Amino acid sequence: MFKGHPKGLIAAALSNMGERFGYYIMNAVLLLFLCSKFGLSDATAGIIYSVFYASIYVLSLVGGIIADRTQNYKGTIQMGLYVMAAGYVLLAIPISATTGNISWLLPFTCFALLMIAFGNGLFKGNLQALVGQMYDNFEAEAAKQGPEALRKAQGKRDSGFQIFYVFINVGGLIAPFVAPFLRQWWLSTKGFVYNAGLPEQCHNFLKGDSAGVVTDKLVELSTLGNNGVPVAADTMSNFCSSYLDVFNTGVHFSFFASVAAMLISLVIFLCTKKIFPVPAKKVAAASSDYTPEERSAMAKEIKQRMAALFAVLGVCIFFWLAFHQNGQSLSVFARDFVNSDKIAPEIWQCINPFFVIVLTPIIMWFFGMLSRRGKEVSTPRKIVIGMAIVAIAYLFLTLFSAKMGYPSGEAYRNAVEGTYSEKAGWWVLIVTYFFLTLAELFISPLGLSFVSKVAPKHLQGICQGLWLSATAVGNLFIWIGPLMYNKFPNLWMCWAVFMCIALVAMGVMWGMVSWLEKVTADKTE
Repeated sequence: MFKGHPKGLIAAALSNMGERFGYYIMNAVLLLFLCSKFGLSDATAGIIYSVFYASIYVLSLVGGIIADRTQNYKGTIQMGLYVMAAGYVLLAIPISATTGNISWLLPFTCFALLMIAFGNGLFKGNLQALVGQMYDNFEAEAAKQGPEALRKAQGKRDSGFQIFYVFINVGGLIAPFVAPFLRQWWLSTKGFVYNAGLPEQCHNFLKGDSAGVVTDKLVELSTLGNNGVPVAADTMSNFCSSYLDVFNTGVHFSFFASVAAMLISLVIFLCTKKIFPVPAKKVAAASSDYTPEERSAMAKEIKQRMAALFAVLGVCIFFWLAFHQNGQSLSVFARDFVNSDKIAPEIWQCINPFFVIVLTPIIMWFFGMLSRRGKEVSTPRKIVIGMAIVAIAYLFLTLFSAKMGYPSGEAYRNAVEGTYSEKAGWWVLIVTYFFLTLAELFISPLGLSFVSKVAPKHLQGICQGLWLSATAVGNLFIWIGPLMYNKFPNLWMCWAVFMCIALVAMGVMWGMVSWLEKVTADKTE
């Protein structure tokens, strides 16, 4: 699996794995944390989550511009780790939200998220650019040995980015367990029991539409959260305040684990950065060899390659809009419609990285076999297949939700137990994440590979930033997931919208395949 790849690949992957571990600890709980801490609705928390998630990727373009102009990729990456660590420290401070401090505490939390997003922008795209530069150098060395050696080296790029992607998901596999474990441990030390629906009911009682009214739903959930002991009506206010404080403090503790992960990633990067390429010297040496005619031909080729890049970015926007519902509507689906008595809803997010780790070697073997038989599938065709698989995932959820007769998430949460069909089994999330992850492996790591193929050498950081910016545009609109989830009269309608989005994007990509294959093949080495 690792044989025949550039020397720095594993070092870069390990550095990224530590950062991703810290990030996924926070990401697994962010939407639900905003709801439980500040009493925000799913839709409002979804907008904050969407802006944060979009900022991560938009700011990767800023990070790419900084690195390309200074040609100091390593220094930019290092600074990103420092800034992210500082953001997680601010986020970890366990300040209880009250009516008196929410006016500044919510902006303070958003500022901490902005720091994390900016640090990630400095780090993420530029590390990916370094990996792309490794393969540029790797292929240049192979070209000196002849056409056959070059062909084999070029065939390593897609699998190299898939390996890089696996390491990201090793951190993502473990991270979702951290926050629920610390939260439930802290609840137990205070005599409480975890209940996914109780924070919303507590906020409703303290300051919502039903302020001061002890509803049947609150009685039901408060008894569960109080170790089965009924809470008296005259002590309900104290119970709700105490439960929210303990519940959210436990989540804050998990952000300290994110700080530790950032520091580990920083140590790995500092210890291995000498083996990474230094693009400033490469570009300076190459530029002096170009004739005016070559420069003119290169300008035309660069325009073609950038047009191809933007075309793929436009399609992938819709992939990320559908895929990143794992932190939005799929998270609240796990909270509301899946039995979480024994497994917290955040933990279900580990299914995605688990499948990445398990499925990546199988996919690499399959496409490697096709390549050896002379039937190599191009990256654009793989992206078409990925969009089709996204549509299958949401088709499954659409049919299942229609069969169960599920209403909107809001209606289901507020109903007394037994009003609607029973909650879904864990296998529903397993099947959904299987298809979404399979689609991800056909699009995300191969999209990174495609960008590194078409990116001009002096714009590699910016092009990786553009890829991440397309992700940002998709993420900017993921808030529509919770909105449809709660407002559409039937849940299947929400999933059907995402299925249609995936099908349209697949059709558009299929129409561009031949052109994209030609542009990639025409790239000057």
